[in-house]
Amino acid sequence: MMELNTTTRPRNVDWKRAAAILYGDWGTSKAYVIGLAFAVAGYSSPWLIAAMCLLTAIVGYNYTVICRHYPNGGGVYASVRHRSEVISIVGAFLLIADYIVTAAASALSAFLYLGVPHPEYWACGSILVIGGLNFFGPKHTGGLAVLISVPTAIVVILLALFAIPHLGDAVTHLQPLQGGFLHNWNGFVGIVLALSGVEAIANATGVMKLNPGSSLEKPNVSQTATKSILVVMGEVCFMTALLGLAMAALPGMVVSHGDVNAPGAEGVRDYMLRYMGQVFVGNVFGPLAGNIMGWAVSIVFATLLLSAVNTALMALSSISFLMARDQELPPIFAKLNSFGVPNAGLILSMIIPAVLVVVVSDMSGLADLYAVGVVGAIATNLGATCTDWKLDLKKYERSIMFVTFAVMAAIEISLFIDKPNARIFAFTVLAIGLILRGLAKEAAERKSDAAARVATQGALPPEGVSTPSASVGTGTAMAPEAVCRRYNGPMLTAVRGPGRTLDFAVEEAANNGQPLYVLFVREQQVIAPGDRRRKWTEDDEACSVFEPLRAKGLGENIIPCYAVSDAPAHTIADLASTIGAERVLLGAPQRGSFIHILRGNIIREVAKLLPDDIHLLVTV
Repeated sequence: MMELNTTTRPRNVDWKRAAAILYGDWGTSKAYVIGLAFAVAGYSSPWLIAAMCLLTAIVGYNYTVICRHYPNGGGVYASVRHRSEVISIVGAFLLIADYIVTAAASALSAFLYLGVPHPEYWACGSILVIGGLNFFGPKHTGGLAVLISVPTAIVVILLALFAIPHLGDAVTHLQPLQGGFLHNWNGFVGIVLALSGVEAIANATGVMKLNPGSSLEKPNVSQTATKSILVVMGEVCFMTALLGLAMAALPGMVVSHGDVNAPGAEGVRDYMLRYMGQVFVGNVFGPLAGNIMGWAVSIVFATLLLSAVNTALMALSSISFLMARDQELPPIFAKLNSFGVPNAGLILSMIIPAVLVVVVSDMSGLADLYAVGVVGAIATNLGATCTDWKLDLKKYERSIMFVTFAVMAAIEISLFIDKPNARIFAFTVLAIGLILRGLAKEAAERKSDAAARVATQGALPPEGVSTPSASVGTGTAMAPEAVCRRYNGPMLTAVRGPGRTLDFAVEEAANNGQPLYVLFVREQQVIAPGDRRRKWTEDDEACSVFEPLRAKGLGENIIPCYAVSDAPAHTIADLASTIGAERVLLGAPQRGSFIHILRGNIIREVAKLLPDDIHLLVTV
């Protein structure tokens, strides 16, 4: 049997990229949390904002501990699954509810800042457009997030500098909290919106850079995860608290029917930072400079918010794919298009938030729906982790995590009691998810029974083909047993389907007496554990490549190789090096230039990765 080098998904996300991903969620929260807080508590809102920032810091600290103990994925679905499949499923569907509302709320907030008419329709259209672009499987969003987060951070710092001289007035205007504990608790619960990004960071530990001295066998990403969380947490907590206090310096603001009106500007609740920029900068340099600052705030935050929409849509399709691969959702959610994107999950991730934003069309209403999902998912993760006695947690870490879990659980209970829309939304998502899970389990049982019947009838695998599992490149490959006759200089071709490239490779290999390795790469963004057992006979497109080769020596001088990979170029280059290929044959891409921009040129990538002694041939 041929042994291929075993590798894993590349750990190439450093702390800066991880921080940018987290900032894309945490950093956007100040765009709408500050205004929502004033609508809840008026000039006493800075106290609630300070409490929210404290909770954010504590949750962030707890997730540095979780990331240290789960270097291969510490999100609620992955980290809880070994304790209880049912609890992990509940946590996953709560996270799905969070991502749905994140996409809707982020899109709506973006166009509220831009001040366009009917922002809910613009938000709906943007979700559909961004989802359509995700059909092509966009990659390297961490780098894009860095480019977007840098100007946002600069504008936030400038806004803070102009706000600092007004802090004296803010303290003068600041009022104590009104009402009793329950009244203020409900107000606090209503603005807990800045937390979900930490789950995205926990899910990304499997691709983070390792600590010096650690290995793939014993991974440790605590340095990358901790630094990224602490840096973003510090900026978000400090700047949100500072700007929340500075907001109290704005004179004459009045809460009216859940919105906030200011002198000469009505309905500023949903674009409070823009209004603050106009006032603070305008007081120093005049109205024109104030308007310019206001638009600068609007543009950078709108861009960051739309980036958050993209992240939420990708997260929705990815988590639905993972659950389908684990047979927790129907198989249709695991079917991929030619770009490696799960179509069913992507379509639903587009349609549901797009419909939701039009139906609700209000940031306050979306905020109510948002909190129940993220708070439930985080509470589930914290509760399962702090009660897992197999984890080597320090006593103070376990104690802090348990107290945080208790607070998050109390917030979740409050949401269910006091916010009927949030309760209905959460139960609806969970009920639909459990129904889909039941259908998936039923389909898996039918498939298992059918396989058992075939086995008892003595069915044999395809003649001449053996596909033991091995890992190749950054994905999972299926390689055959070595052919009994040995050749020098084997040839490798990677194809997406039958055609001229494959025909030429077969003819060329036969003329030169070379063994031909035919590689089919199933590209997908997320590699689930079940993919390691996947065979080409289970993939219709792969069958269309290999079945016609039976008469030409499949399994003898033509060796089929099947790979599931998130980086096809690396997989091709790794397999070529493993088998000692003399030549690699690829077909020239037929897709349009626009798609090349989205996905990159795989031939160029392979050419860079191949050793100098392996020749690359391209057919046209």
